[in-house]
Amino acid sequence: MTTTDDDLCFRTALDLSRLLRTRELSARELLEAHLARIERVNPAVNAIVTLVADRAREAAERADERIAAGEELGPLHGLPIAHKDTHNTAGIRTTHGSPLADGVPDQDDLLIERIRAAGAITIGKTNVPEFGAGSHTFNPIFGATHNPYDLGRSAGGSSGGAAAALASGMIPIADGSDTGGSLRNPASFCNVVGLRPSPGRVPGWPAATAWSTLNVRGPLARSVADAALLLSAVAGPDARSPIALEEPGARFARPLERDLTGLRVAWSPDLGGLVPVEPEVAAAVESAVEVFGDLGCVVERACPDLTEAEEVFRTLRASMFEVAFGALMDRHPDGLKQTIRENTEEGRKLSGPDVARAEVLHTQLYHRVREFFGRYDVLLLPVSQVLPFDVGIEYPTEVAGVAMDDYLDWMRSAYLISSTGSPALSVPAGFTPGGLPVGLQIVGPHRADFAVLQVGHAFEQATGHWRRRPAGIG
Repeated sequence: MTTTDDDLCFRTALDLSRLLRTRELSARELLEAHLARIERVNPAVNAIVTLVADRAREAAERADERIAAGEELGPLHGLPIAHKDTHNTAGIRTTHGSPLADGVPDQDDLLIERIRAAGAITIGKTNVPEFGAGSHTFNPIFGATHNPYDLGRSAGGSSGGAAAALASGMIPIADGSDTGGSLRNPASFCNVVGLRPSPGRVPGWPAATAWSTLNVRGPLARSVADAALLLSAVAGPDARSPIALEEPGARFARPLERDLTGLRVAWSPDLGGLVPVEPEVAAAVESAVEVFGDLGCVVERACPDLTEAEEVFRTLRASMFEVAFGALMDRHPDGLKQTIRENTEEGRKLSGPDVARAEVLHTQLYHRVREFFGRYDVLLLPVSQVLPFDVGIEYPTEVAGVAMDDYLDWMRSAYLISSTGSPALSVPAGFTPGGLPVGLQIVGPHRADFAVLQVGHAFEQATGHWRRRPAGIG
């Protein structure tokens, strides 16, 4: 090929897949281009924290042999990928961002099983906050991940290493997870695509609270179509997850093209007055919303009543934290960061009636959102209320002049949507005059993941913001 290695590393996963299958490019050539990019760029960005280059080279050689033999290939065959360091990977160091969890698992998470079965080539692990808590990626083992568009700023989190690696051209696809915005916030900060799928769309295993709908796993990519490609490989039923959806993942391999004429679009700049938003974020989102009018959509300002989504999220999340970290905190009272200890203590204070009330409110919220989507097809919102912030601070303490009480408050525009159970997509929406990315959040009805991807794809094709690369990182 005449393309440079850097150009190759910014090709879409779909393009790369085609080149591999037509044998215009070998898996070994593709891997070496990405390893060279990692060597040059990662020291400044700190997105990939564990690298397994030799193992990846062996896998790439096997991938080329399978192509040469004319064997049946999986949807991700030959594509390099790095896995979020909160996802267990058999035989590869996994730390969860904490010395208390640093080790080498002997079993893959279900998500990793499916990615490997689809033919992707694991090159390593991506950085996370400690135990994935918070939407700023730093931990005591590896330090902070830097935003490729401004190395002095945060890449978001908790899938911050994944988003930064994508934006930097170190990998073409990445996996992540999302409780309160961990797929969407880093996507917004790094000008990539992150989908929080419907609960059960990508089944989770192992999971201590397998019936919970709050934490989901999902794809990150540089384009919506690439995110759909990864989703096609990891979605689908599995008996180990009691909430797994029966629809096969292959549905998401279908073309995303759709005429949006007449689409009923609701949008809210502040989630119905519940969140403050920085002016530059609001301006970028409002400009993005105008594109939908140009595409023939019927756009109105509207938002479902999300008032009780706050209590739902905070209560159910605190309960999850007690399950996940209570025993660990007892054994290592000084081994967890303060915010994790505080959230775990909040979980311990909950009574049975507290959790029951949250479940009742959760049900009521679902029905209000269901009725709202009887009138509208999609809802447009800011992904994050803030721009990427200083990498040296733990979290923003103020948004648009409003004080934030804790490290979760500034994420409210994402986590209120988590409470609804709706699929939500972060898609590049533009840049501030200073060159910082801003994402648009596209929320759809219950289990309407494919429709959300279609709308995001149409917006992406109309704007082209996703094509802008970070400058000055090699």
